[in-house]
This record gives sequence, structure tokens and C-alpha cells, in this order.
Amino acid sequence: MALLGVVLWLVINPESYEEVFTRVENTGAEAGLNYAAEAITESDGTARLASEVLEELKVKGRAPKIGYSREEFYSGWPTAEGCSLRQRILKREFGETAVLDGCVVLAGEFDEPYTGEHMIFKDKTEVSKLQIDHVVALSDAWQKGAQYMDYEVRNKIATDPLNLLAVDGLANNQKSDGDAATWLPANKKFRCQYVARQVSVKYKYSLWVTEAEKEAILKVLSNCPNEPAIGV
Repeated sequence: MALLGVVLWLVINPESYEEVFTRVENTGAEAGLNYAAEAITESDGTARLASEVLEELKVKGRAPKIGYSREEFYSGWPTAEGCSLRQRILKREFGETAVLDGCVVLAGEFDEPYTGEHMIFKDKTEVSKLQIDHVVALSDAWQKGAQYMDYEVRNKIATDPLNLLAVDGLANNQKSDGDAATWLPANKKFRCQYVARQVSVKYKYSLWVTEAEKEAILKVLSNCPNEPAIGV
């Protein structure tokens, strides 16, 4: 009943939308986060800095999650020339170590980004345990602008390789649908690239950030002021 009352009040008072949903936003301190990070990559002078792109994102409160489902974005991995997007992402991550049976990645190895662990996969069963993560979680995207977009745009958010990484399943489950204000990879060497990728996705698809999220990203990027945005 309390939630219904809030929703009705917002309908009557739409100008108060941002205040209400920003007020309940978790901060990094509440989530027990620290923002330590190691600078690994730097701009080559041609790419824009992630911190610069971040300043161009709108800052708003989190919209209601009402109506969200993954089917609002996609109903499964699309295929191109007979190969599913999942297999293409795995092949991208494994690089030259990928052992293929047609489109299917049977084995390979890579440095898992969220944990920093070097993982070796000897068969298809082991590879299947990897998850493909949406760096900007779909429910986060939904609450920060995507619900007001056409399905075609939401589908691009869900299937854009820029927004996809092969990751450890446990780490991905811990992340859930969190943004940078509530979750960061344990691997400090990847944190700068992680938030830069989130900024890049949100810029590309005109998604916004909350105040707490922007503050968290800035704290991470303070460790790597020359971190470039990706594909921007």
C-alpha cells in the first residue's frame, strides 16, 4: 500500500520524481565499497577521456522498475551467419586460444576481468559455466531511460558487444543489476576499464546516471585520469 501511495503521489506531482527516487539510492559507503583502482590503459590522444564523456551524461533519479523484464530488450542471443552472439563474445575474449567446432567455443583461456583470475577451460562443459554479462545491467538501463525508448533501441543495448563481457558466474551473480554505486569488480586492475565501458554505453544510448553513481565513477577514475572512453 505504501508503494502504491508513492506511485499515485508521483502521478499527481511529477515534478518531484527525481527527488523521491534519488533519496532511496544506495551510496557506495552504504554498500561497503572502496574505489581503489589501478591505471592500466591510457588515452592515445585520439580517444575521448571517460571522465569527459561522463560529464555529458544527464544526472537524474532512478525511475521505477515497473514493467521491466528481459523480454523488453531481447528474447535470446541473436545469430549472425549461423553463430550466436554468445559464442562470438566467447571467441573475442579467448582470442587465439579459442578452440572451435564451427561457431561453438569448445576450449580456451583468458584473464577473467571481474576477478582477475587466469582461467583455463578444457572442454565445452567448463566453458558453459561462463556468463555473458551486460556491463550496464538491463534493469539499470530500464530505470535510467531505456523504458522510454523503442524496442529496437533497447534490443541494441542488450546485444551491443560494447555492453557484453564473458565473466565468472559467481562474480556476475554478486553484481546482479547493480551500478557503480553499489558494485565494482574485485579486480582493481579492471575497475577503470569497467566504469569507462559503463560510461561509454550510457553515452551511446543516451542513458542517464544517478548522483551516487556519478560520484562513484568519478572516485574510480580519479585513480586513472587518462582512462579513455570506448568507441566514443
